[in-house]
Amino acid sequence: MNIFNSCVIVSSFSFLFYGVSYFVTPHMKSEFKRFKLEKLGLLTIILEIVGALGLFIGLWYQPLLLLSSGGLALLMFLGVLVRIKLKDSLWITLPALFYMVLNGYIFYVTIYQIQ
Repeated sequence: MNIFNSCVIVSSFSFLFYGVSYFVTPHMKSEFKRFKLEKLGLLTIILEIVGALGLFIGLWYQPLLLLSSGGLALLMFLGVLVRIKLKDSLWITLPALFYMVLNGYIFYVTIYQIQ
């Protein structure tokens, strides 16, 4: 397994885990309340789970990998903006920033693999 595929799998499982934890732990829902985005919480989680599945399936169908990684990078970019707006510390913002960069990398590499 190469580094690129490892990145896709790490991102995919991370978003699946995060999505499932929204339904299992009260902490995840409270975070969306803190963001003042409780009405968008379920939609965000569904997009993350669909994106995670798209990443995994995208290992065999690159157009889906491109769409999923781009969507997740955009979602994490918005997450970074929300955390900046709330004046969260860099330490708290780092996970969203990391996954934004990771999915941006997957998106970038996939563009060049498709060409």
